[in-house]
Amino acid sequence: MTIKAILFDFNGVIINDEFLHEKLIEQVLIDENLLLRPGEYNQFCLGRSDRACLEGILTERGRYINEGYLDQLIKRKALAYQQQLESLEELPIYSDTIDFISQVAQANLKMAVVSGALRSEVELVLNKANLIDFFKTIIAGDDVEASKPKPDAYLLAVNILNQQYPDMNLQPSECLAIEDTFAGIEAAKLAGMSVVGVAHTYPFHMLQRLANWCVDYLSDLELDRIQKVDQQINS
Repeated sequence: MTIKAILFDFNGVIINDEFLHEKLIEQVLIDENLLLRPGEYNQFCLGRSDRACLEGILTERGRYINEGYLDQLIKRKALAYQQQLESLEELPIYSDTIDFISQVAQANLKMAVVSGALRSEVELVLNKANLIDFFKTIIAGDDVEASKPKPDAYLLAVNILNQQYPDMNLQPSECLAIEDTFAGIEAAKLAGMSVVGVAHTYPFHMLQRLANWCVDYLSDLELDRIQKVDQQINS
């Protein structure tokens, strides 16, 4: 089948802000009299929503949690994230991703963001980076109950794109997902999509074992070549 849509993860693919999220999760835990343990952020948070991240860590620590409590922690972190972004002189947007977005736009393929981040965070960054016009479809962490590695967000993206473009009749197999984490790759594959792993967060050799394709930089990704290989696989 021909690829009709490119679905982008957000943190670690469009913006290089995992360091900031780790710092803010650490501060949230400190406020709850807990310390973030080595490796804990990668285990519970990379590729996942803030809700899944905090729920995983707090459950691991034996804390009693409910939705209202999690909502308060998430709101506190979201406010701190916005304040941190406003203090930056320049957004840490991946230049290779910007090049690739231009390549996709020239190929007249549909684009969407599929992320565990809050919608407010995604839209804030895309607006500040002048990228919002490329992404009429945004599936954020607060749009689905199940975080990656569940496929819900990717399947919802297909449904929304089909509502926006009824004549496209988009199928998951006609989507190419761009991911940088294990949880994200698993989510896209469970949704029935091919996945490109970009080595922004994990080394190339680790992503290569899981993704259909792997690149160090998205600007190295050749859409024409992927289209041809995908057509051969599905013919």
